[in-house]
Amino acid sequence: MTERFKVRRALLSVSDKAGLVEHGQRLASHGVELVSTGGTARALKEAGLEVVDVADLTGFPEMMDGRVKTLHPAVHGGLLYRRDLESHREDAKRHGIEAIDLVYINLYPFEATVASNADFDTCIENIDIGGPAMLRAAAKNGESVAVCTDAGDVARALAEMDANDGQVSRDLSIRLAAKTYARTAAYDAAISGWYADQLNDATPDWAGFGGKLAQELRYGENPHQSAAFYVTGDKRPGVANARQVQGKELSYNNINDTDAAFELIGELGDERPAVAIIKHANPCGVATGDTALAAYKAALECDSTSAFGGIVALNRLLDEETAEEITKIFTEVVIAPGADQGALSVFEKKKNLRLLLTSGVPDPLARGRVVKSVAGGLLVQDRDFGRVSKDDLRVVTSKAPSEEELEDMLFAWRVAKHVKSNTIVYVKNGATVGIGAGQMSRIDSARIAARKAVDAAEVAGWDAPKTRGCVAASDAFFPFPDGLLQAAEAGATAVIQPGGSIRDEDVIKAADEAGLAMVFTGMRHFRH
Repeated sequence: MTERFKVRRALLSVSDKAGLVEHGQRLASHGVELVSTGGTARALKEAGLEVVDVADLTGFPEMMDGRVKTLHPAVHGGLLYRRDLESHREDAKRHGIEAIDLVYINLYPFEATVASNADFDTCIENIDIGGPAMLRAAAKNGESVAVCTDAGDVARALAEMDANDGQVSRDLSIRLAAKTYARTAAYDAAISGWYADQLNDATPDWAGFGGKLAQELRYGENPHQSAAFYVTGDKRPGVANARQVQGKELSYNNINDTDAAFELIGELGDERPAVAIIKHANPCGVATGDTALAAYKAALECDSTSAFGGIVALNRLLDEETAEEITKIFTEVVIAPGADQGALSVFEKKKNLRLLLTSGVPDPLARGRVVKSVAGGLLVQDRDFGRVSKDDLRVVTSKAPSEEELEDMLFAWRVAKHVKSNTIVYVKNGATVGIGAGQMSRIDSARIAARKAVDAAEVAGWDAPKTRGCVAASDAFFPFPDGLLQAAEAGATAVIQPGGSIRDEDVIKAADEAGLAMVFTGMRHFRH
């Protein structure tokens, strides 16, 4: 039979008081003595409940604007003393310390305060000290104390108390203790991360990362891999903060690909309607247009075969006409800043199609960190917020690009930033017309992008691929002229690339001989 312990005394001290009175009433119905602090105690008393103030327990009033109130042996001794050790029981009796069997503490809203762009002093005041100390103390004695960090934990404890004459199982209390340490770790990670940002310290000696479970996933990239989705509290518009309007539960791959799609669409700004279609975290097609419908059609034309079962991201309100076009082929997820009623009605007919709506599009220039696990460690880097403008481009060939070519070059460059390396992207009239992604050699990427364009022409019944008269973007420099010449053979008339190879002069010479215009950005965009 599972071991249980009786809850006779509970300490409640919460920042978020939603459901507090109900929890207090249910605890009191089991004869539990309630101990509380500050605003929590007032809320319980106003509801007619009997409450022992922590100040009466400790013999010290709250002081220093509430910074000091629970850091006292009467509190921590009641949480920490081991009920199974005679020496602990004797110490408790000698010093008049009574056991605390349940703790309910949700912490000061530090993460939310930071997300609201509050000033430095306000953020500091929302760092909880007593709360984490009590939680960790109670968790260390988890075999004898039920420690609750949110309303759901209290509900689980109360359900056991209702079913077992006011008792909580040690199995549950140990699980709650484990959760508590994860919660306080994530809380401290948020604080340390905020301090690093304030100090502009990209490489602090110690780094913490934490998140809250948002969804248990059916599996990971493959059915034999377990997986879950955690959110960090970052308010950046995207899949983590989107509202799912309809459709099946998101999978691991859905989440990963949708994030890639929406980050790319954020790169394109909001000057013109833009659409990105993603498959396996790489774009099948990306385009701008006078309308969202025109942008979608142009993006789809780039590679309609690969777009089947893909992710569609828009930087505009999804309208009915565009929704009708999207539903003509199988699509896994659509993500957009909004959708009109007509679009919602269209999608309602496709019950499995997932529709995510966000508060806006992500800012490609906003700072942030990317974390990747490796065996025995973590790789941490800044998000790639690098961007170039026309003024940053250096023409290195005899022929200068036209204004139209420059516009397409910058568009191609922004797309290339979001394609797995090595990549070559062909663009014409504000739309991708060929994408070669993730190859071990750049010339292979150039060939694949050209082959994709030929395939698209065959599917559409065009006389020639749209790469004739396009521009080409390379995410990193051409180590040899061969990749550049492959782009020229595909029909490119202008090329944008970082430069920086020891053979730059050879590549420039080849571009001149092929009649190409070429610009250097001085910045690369590897993406692994």
